[in-house]
Amino acid sequence: MSIDIEAFGTQKKKQTKKSLVLASVMLAMFMGAIEATIVSTAMPAIVADLGGFTLYSWVFSAYLLMNSVTVLIYGKLSDLFGRKPILSIGIIIFLIGSILCGLAGSMKTLIIFRLIQGFGAGAVTPIATTIVGDIYTTEERAKIQGYLSSVWGISAITGPAVGGLLVQYVSWHYVFWINIPLGLLSLVGLWLFLHEDVVKKRHEIDYLGAFLLTITISSLMFILIEGGSRWSWGSWQLMGLMSITALALIAFVFQEGRATEPVMPFSIWKERSIFVANMTSLTSGIILIGISSFLPTFVQGVMEQTPIVAGFTLTTMSIGWPIASTLSGKMLISMGYRKTSIIGGAFLVVGSVVFVTMSSSAGPVWAAAGSFLVGAGMGFTSTAFIVSIQSTVEWQQRGIATAANMFMRNLGNTIGAALLGGILNNRMAHFFTENNKSLTVDDANKLLKVAERNQLTVSVKRILQEGLTFSLHSVYYVVLTFAVISMLLILFIPKKKMES
Repeated sequence: MSIDIEAFGTQKKKQTKKSLVLASVMLAMFMGAIEATIVSTAMPAIVADLGGFTLYSWVFSAYLLMNSVTVLIYGKLSDLFGRKPILSIGIIIFLIGSILCGLAGSMKTLIIFRLIQGFGAGAVTPIATTIVGDIYTTEERAKIQGYLSSVWGISAITGPAVGGLLVQYVSWHYVFWINIPLGLLSLVGLWLFLHEDVVKKRHEIDYLGAFLLTITISSLMFILIEGGSRWSWGSWQLMGLMSITALALIAFVFQEGRATEPVMPFSIWKERSIFVANMTSLTSGIILIGISSFLPTFVQGVMEQTPIVAGFTLTTMSIGWPIASTLSGKMLISMGYRKTSIIGGAFLVVGSVVFVTMSSSAGPVWAAAGSFLVGAGMGFTSTAFIVSIQSTVEWQQRGIATAANMFMRNLGNTIGAALLGGILNNRMAHFFTENNKSLTVDDANKLLKVAERNQLTVSVKRILQEGLTFSLHSVYYVVLTFAVISMLLILFIPKKKMES
């Protein structure tokens, strides 16, 4: 089925105002960034209010699922029809999902609304980053990527603080509604100041590829979350899902090979630097979600700190990220992609070691230090990867190439949220079976609400906290494993300096 680009209306040939477009792009990215920090901070309060600790990881997984599935589709559509209309559609859907999330009355409805929110979020970061690649030169991109990463630093300072205050003094519902003014301002700026000259022609949309991709990722996520928890690994449900995942993946690869304009053109993966960057983004995505999703739970439930303190232990991650990203932009010119990325990989490993050795008595400063190191590692690597990829491909493939890298990180987030959430539930259930069979995983909710925690007997609270510590350390050992894998992958990046 073909779609005419004129369906999106004609575009007057006007001069794009770079600085104002950059400001609009940064607003859009800030909307997504502050969403991540606020929701992670608010999750203990949300699960304490709505219940269902076993559904904890689904709040992240639902959002990340749709984000991962749609990021490639949006990236391809932006190459076909232009960045502005596709990014605008994504922002509008994201805002609708945000409004609905704030109205959720149960964990199940919240998960459904997070699917909608994630459906829109898939457009925001990759297309915003691609716009920067379009309007700035190669050397300028290295500097501007530092600006884009500073968005995470700003959101890191404001997000947890605002989220913690809203949770503590107002209501967690408002953490979703804070996106609305940001999204509207970004839309206005994009439509007033970004002017594209897109070649108008008929295109073939790879609907079958998009459908097969959705089936593959969805079934994989169910396997990772429910495997060994609700369903045993040898059950017919999981065996069926594994078969569906394998068949859908094979069909997707076959479809992309024959599609006229594939959702994922595998030709761009033949460049070794792109292949390594994408695979490392997958592993670093698992690391990122492993820290950001579960750290507030440890700080509040085990260390018995407030939501604000828990939020600020994540803040340092988003402060380390833009600092390292800014340095990375300068180092790329003098040192090249490989050495800059190796430094980032080393930070990821050291940061993961900090979390593996974290105890209840270590205090929030220890947790914050680990977050900072992981954030620095992400800043060095992600900036090097994006600048390298955008410098390797032409405009016609820049959207999908950038989106492919974002997709791999999002896929890592999705796999990580499901895999690590499953490990958390499984290990906690195992610990309670060994130490106190009357306790269940959902009893961990009581650690996250001060009033309920104070009503627990000393022995029950100790077992709950030990169970949470035990299970979270299992999660962090997996995070460390993927940090080591990331470092090994980075060593395969070809030795070359940035071209001007």
